[in-house]
Amino acid sequence: MKVNPEIAMDAVILCGGKGTRLQSVVSDRPKPMAALNDKPFLQLLIEYAAGFGFKRFILAAGYMGDVIEKHFSGAVPGLDVVVSRETEPLDTAGAVKNAAALIRTPQFLVMNGDSICRIDLRSFVEFHFSRGGRASVAVARAADAGSFGSITRDSGGRILSFREKAAAGAGYVNAGIYILDKTALDAVPPGVRYSLERDLLPALISGGEVYGYETESRLFDIGTPEGYREAGEKL
Repeated sequence: MKVNPEIAMDAVILCGGKGTRLQSVVSDRPKPMAALNDKPFLQLLIEYAAGFGFKRFILAAGYMGDVIEKHFSGAVPGLDVVVSRETEPLDTAGAVKNAAALIRTPQFLVMNGDSICRIDLRSFVEFHFSRGGRASVAVARAADAGSFGSITRDSGGRILSFREKAAAGAGYVNAGIYILDKTALDAVPPGVRYSLERDLLPALISGGEVYGYETESRLFDIGTPEGYREAGEKL
């Protein structure tokens, strides 16, 4: 694994979902711990980000979080991995808010624990600081944007709209990788369900504070049996 100079930014990985759609093939562990080539998907995500220089990871765990905690309880050589537990489902932004006390850096990376889009994370960090927004979102081209929800941007990359579902057809979609300024969490009420995609990002977009980092890399989502099989074949 190629190791780049350290990026002084914490990384939060969202791994609290139940993975209901995947339980027909993976039922004995939380979805992010599903094995891909004999290694938990969550571990592959950590190794991927670590390869760009991220060193400190906060795992926002919920359903079957003890499995995640046990796996990462031993020292991970060269990395600092801590687990944030939620006692009830808080959705994506709520989970990040719940982990806020563990986030030590003014800006931080957020990744979904059930998908991967192999972007250049170092370039993504540089993009965030160059734009000066409070949030940046990796946006990937998809043949059917309607399956994921679509994103529209202006010529400078500022995101103008973010829709969970849209008309069928090619377009750019949320790749599930974000950089947030920690001040953005001030808008998230503590201890309640609150979504990055439906609540926090639209609020920041309305203030012109969100930019989209474009990538041609493909988005792989292991949240369904079909997606899980495809990721195993092609990653």
